[in-house]
Amino acid sequence: MGFVFYNQVMNRIFDVISEGMDYVQPTRNFSLAYVILDSIFVCAFVFLLFFKKKRVMAYWALAGGVLYFLVDFLLFYLATGSREIFSYALDEPAKTVLLGPGGTAGILFWMSMSYGILDFAFIWLWLSNDEHRIEYSLLIVVWWICCPLMADFINNLAPSSLAFMTTRGTGKYHGVMGLILVVGYVLAIVYNLLQKEKDKKVPLVRIFIIGFMAQFLWEAALLVFGVRSQNYGGDSMRQIMTLLQNSLVETNLGMPYIYFIHRFVTARYREDCSKVESLPKESLVE
Repeated sequence: MGFVFYNQVMNRIFDVISEGMDYVQPTRNFSLAYVILDSIFVCAFVFLLFFKKKRVMAYWALAGGVLYFLVDFLLFYLATGSREIFSYALDEPAKTVLLGPGGTAGILFWMSMSYGILDFAFIWLWLSNDEHRIEYSLLIVVWWICCPLMADFINNLAPSSLAFMTTRGTGKYHGVMGLILVVGYVLAIVYNLLQKEKDKKVPLVRIFIIGFMAQFLWEAALLVFGVRSQNYGGDSMRQIMTLLQNSLVETNLGMPYIYFIHRFVTARYREDCSKVESLPKESLVE
């Protein structure tokens, strides 16, 4: 049965390649209402982090959004040309308009800040074993579920609203991502082999699972609620392969590096940005 499934997957890959397309070609379709609602939530989420004095996590999350934007715009759009964004009216989906650099930068800035902030906050919560990691994580996941539903309700009231489709091929850079991933994990594995103190070793399985889940949860929400992979024409196998490939690679490639950054920062700063060394000795005893 496994061999049959493998043959089916390979046949579909060859069919897509013969048509001149990347087999994994992630797309997202979302309305202007989705963009506005999501922007409000992300701003509120960052405000909540600052309000709860989780300043280090907030700065880290904002840095994640900026990093996502730089990669998406400078690398995927300008350098490789693998990213394209189209606009269209919801009641005329066939009449698409390719956005120029300005419009593309605007949509990518929202998209990158949104998923970058929430993704990096999720990772920080679980690396830190934050006492409220379940609550914050559930807040993020529930939003990923509810945002498209709320946007659809608004779209039904205004069927001619503006919408966008983002698409990117992966053939030009997934190999580079694989290289970054293997280098990071090999370095972490070698570090563990040379490290004699058990409590200083990298929890490899744990960081792999965190990286996988950070990407998988929002990829799955996008797919289930009709935002992801509408261009696949209902090809469920291709949808699943996109879900799994992105989840295994695209966040996980940074996890070993993120782990060491997290360890370096948390050894020196508490979540409210106060320096660990500057606190009274008795407050350092846990």
